[in-house]
Amino acid sequence: MGIQERREREKIQRQQDILDAAEKVFFSKGLSEATMDDVASEAELSKGTLYLYFKSKEDMYLAITSRGLIILEGMFRQAVGKHERGLDQVLILGQAFYEFSLKYPDYFNALTYYELKDLAHEENNEIVRECSCNGQQVLALLIQAIQKGIDDGSIRPDVDPGRMALSMWGMSSGIIQLVMLKGKHLAEDHGFTMEGLVEESYQVFLCALENKQ
Repeated sequence: MGIQERREREKIQRQQDILDAAEKVFFSKGLSEATMDDVASEAELSKGTLYLYFKSKEDMYLAITSRGLIILEGMFRQAVGKHERGLDQVLILGQAFYEFSLKYPDYFNALTYYELKDLAHEENNEIVRECSCNGQQVLALLIQAIQKGIDDGSIRPDVDPGRMALSMWGMSSGIIQLVMLKGKHLAEDHGFTMEGLVEESYQVFLCALENKQ
């Protein structure tokens, strides 16, 4: 191994070590309360060293979001492999998204932050580009499932896969956030279960997508 290659590997490892420390800080304190000093302390590095790898704590958070998106993409790929019919793939992707929110709630919250943040003016930021690319890869799996359903006749032929995927993503994310934030209240005051509310929302999607002819 050459010197340059070794240095690059060491740089990547240091970056990952910083992100490991940042995850512990952000996930325990929250993004608004966490500071670069906190991350530096957890990573046992100077704050100046952190800025050699990340311009801001927001950049760190986006890099962590990319980690979550990679996990979600893996869950999506595993889920779609369980069904042949496009409509069934769409349903199981919705279920996988909810499973992701339960299994990795901190990553789900990071993803929510990313979706709510206007990053158009930061398109030259490498971390923003990476996060956007990972997000597009996840969304592409849903688009492909919808297109497969149109092709196999299980989904209405007049559905636009891209627009429908974005609509479903937004509504699913909103429903899951509602369940995470208000689930206990909804259960106590209205008798809803979290799983039941999510499942009903996915049944609405299926009714809107299903080709009944």
